[in-house]
Amino acid sequence: QVQLVESGGGSVQAGGSLRLSCAASGRTFSRYVMGWFRQAPGKERDLVAAISKSDGNTYYADSVKGRFTISRDNAKNLVYLQMNSLKPEDTAVYFCAADQRTFARATMRENYDYWGQGTQVTVSS
Repeated sequence: QVQLVESGGGSVQAGGSLRLSCAASGRTFSRYVMGWFRQAPGKERDLVAAISKSDGNTYYADSVKGRFTISRDNAKNLVYLQMNSLKPEDTAVYFCAADQRTFARATMRENYDYWGQGTQVTVSS
């Protein structure tokens, strides 16, 4: 089992940057595909970015391509989401999640087995 704890959220003006971190418990972190999701009030929880277990493959939603970067440090059990050029529409609760399956299915929310509690990101115009 994996426990995930996000940090790094906050309030920022449009055009600013934030870096989210997600710390994972356990010694099998490298066995999980990791994803960052976000959920705005009244909306679905959508995948923002995902990263494969160890070879660095990444996926980004079209809305964040070129602005967000996902990375991981398997030695430290950490996954990051660097968010640049933030827009008001990026405002949401951001969740990290872990998936034991193949990266090829990383876009499927239902495949993720473990979730963090979320961290709020608010971008003002």
